Amino acid sequence: MKQSLWARLAQVGLLAVWTCVWLVQGCGPGPGYGIRSRTRRLTAMHYKQFFPNFSENNLGASGRAEGKITRNSERFNELVCNYNTDIVFKDEENTNADRFMTKRCKDCLNRLAIAVMNQWPGVHLRVTEAWDEDGHHPPGSLHYEGRAVDITTDDRETEKYGLLAQLAVEAGFDWVHYESKYHIHCSVKADHSVAVEKGGCFPGWARVTVAGGVQKSLSSLAAGDRVMALSGTGQVVLSQVLLFLHQDHESWSTFLSLETEDGHRLALTPHHLVFLSSHCRLDSSEYEAQFASRAKTGDCVLIHTAEAQVRPSRIISVSEEESVGVYAPLTEAGSVFVEGVLASCYALMDDHRLAHWAFGPVRLLSSFNHLLWEETRHEPLTTDSETARLETHRSALAVKDTAGVCANNSTLETRGHPSEAPRMETRGTQTSDVHWYAELLYSLRWTFLDSNSFYP
Repeated sequence: MKQSLWARLAQVGLLAVWTCVWLVQGCGPGPGYGIRSRTRRLTAMHYKQFFPNFSENNLGASGRAEGKITRNSERFNELVCNYNTDIVFKDEENTNADRFMTKRCKDCLNRLAIAVMNQWPGVHLRVTEAWDEDGHHPPGSLHYEGRAVDITTDDRETEKYGLLAQLAVEAGFDWVHYESKYHIHCSVKADHSVAVEKGGCFPGWARVTVAGGVQKSLSSLAAGDRVMALSGTGQVVLSQVLLFLHQDHESWSTFLSLETEDGHRLALTPHHLVFLSSHCRLDSSEYEAQFASRAKTGDCVLIHTAEAQVRPSRIISVSEEESVGVYAPLTEAGSVFVEGVLASCYALMDDHRLAHWAFGPVRLLSSFNHLLWEETRHEPLTTDSETARLETHRSALAVKDTAGVCANNSTLETRGHPSEAPRMETRGTQTSDVHWYAELLYSLRWTFLDSNSFYP
């Protein structure tokens, strides 16, 4: 009992020391794959281009329309009024209708207003249309719900609009369309949408590689397992899973699916980080961690080979799909190869290096526990056949074979697309869980970092 109490006090002490150092430094080294993080270069959008590359009402963009809001409806209370003095509201109806919008739309618009002033000193953002109560738009328009705005700059210089559209993407609008030569159309998901919940994850059917080259689904992965990852020096290593930042066995979520020219298919939530580059080079230091929502056809990702090397692979399609289970393993290395594609363990914040550094206390405590009790948290993988029996046993606990799921040399395979995997039942007493340390860091985000560093 005394030893356990002393150990807990030591853990708290380590956390306190690390937090103090964090407050003093504000940023730290962490694995950057050989480089310091670079400022992303803004590229102006082209006329008629929209981002992401889905239709506006697609779940991967702003989502379905939910019905018109009028001043007399109960849902009118969901709208907020935007009195930001840095934004010029056209308000041609003289009813303040253009100031009404959802909270998410207001937050994105206010971020964009700051970005416009930073980009063009003396220039302000101008809103020509927001909530529509007069029926000026086609049926189903998100303007009727306060989820869409049409914007320009107040100097009305149309040559700025391509870059304005890209700034709107950076500000967090869920769909941006360079719709007209005279304005940009932007929209957002509904405030209560599941798609805007916190967290970034992979689906339960997604597989990682463990010791011996064995494939294991995330739904059967456990803390202590060692999975294939990329070290800070760019080497493929087996890295221990310390814990799950998010683990929900039953929820259905929308994932972006990135398919590469080599047949790899990575599914992850839009706000999870994946390593991308516009050039397919071998040097892993050329790849920058970016939100999956920024991935586009032609970008390159890193995949691992059978010889435990990395090589680039070009993305040939970006689509969206729904699947069961959300899992976010945290490894010692801070990265993980999922379905053979390198991804970060982190989400929501666009700086992988800083996120990895912020989780330093977790790694320290893991090492401390290992030294104190001389225990290993990973499973003893003695033989491939033994691992195969364990994986077969675990997969038997799932709902079986509506999509043709089978176990073959401990690799879960599907006849057809992986997203067709069956709905998995909750095993034992496991429940949905977001790790407390991740929640703590997220709750402190605005105190120490600029809001633009986070996924809106």
